[in-house]
Amino acid sequence: MLLIEFIKGILHRSPKDEDPLVAASDLRNAVLNVGGGNKDILIPEYYGNWRHLLLDIDPGRDVDVVLDARKLMNLPAAQFDAVYCSHNLEHYFKHDVAVVLTGFLHVLKPNGFAEIHVPNMYGVLKRFIDTGMEIEDILYESPGGPISVLDVMYGMSRQIESSGLDFYAHKTGFTGNSLMTALQRAGFPHVWIGETVDTFGLKALAFKERPTPSQVALLGMGSA
Repeated sequence: MLLIEFIKGILHRSPKDEDPLVAASDLRNAVLNVGGGNKDILIPEYYGNWRHLLLDIDPGRDVDVVLDARKLMNLPAAQFDAVYCSHNLEHYFKHDVAVVLTGFLHVLKPNGFAEIHVPNMYGVLKRFIDTGMEIEDILYESPGGPISVLDVMYGMSRQIESSGLDFYAHKTGFTGNSLMTALQRAGFPHVWIGETVDTFGLKALAFKERPTPSQVALLGMGSA
């Protein structure tokens, strides 16, 4: 079953929006944005010409697939060239992280990859201890407002309070080593880990097969 048919069954779109030939004839690479919230939140520019499908547990105007990421195995296999997941993986308990990552592996094509961004707990706690911060002190300013140490550890308190939805809470955390281990245990044989520019974040690139020269160039991995 084509992914577009699966999505139609979930969203019950009108017939004019349900032309399966639109996706079937689209030869662009496809990226599944897991937990991205909405498409106003930018993803990296190198996905600009890709077909961008947004998956989220919270229905919204931009959401193409309303689904808990722990149920990715329900989607057809090998449909995407990339999975993009930014600051979502920490919203699952540690035992569920393995389920989510196995789902990433399932929906990726054989030469596909996952790009994952999570808070860097080592960087956050090092700053917290080295500077003698209090747990509610502001760690940095984000587009969504000030972020405290407490927000990084347990989820943005303002968002959880205003929404009343506990799936916005953080349920686990990562260091570079723990994120690499989780991806390898899920079945990704080639994993690259790096800090983001603010040192409070981690970026992982995980491949089902050894990355190609074009992927290395696209993702700025240097000689990785």
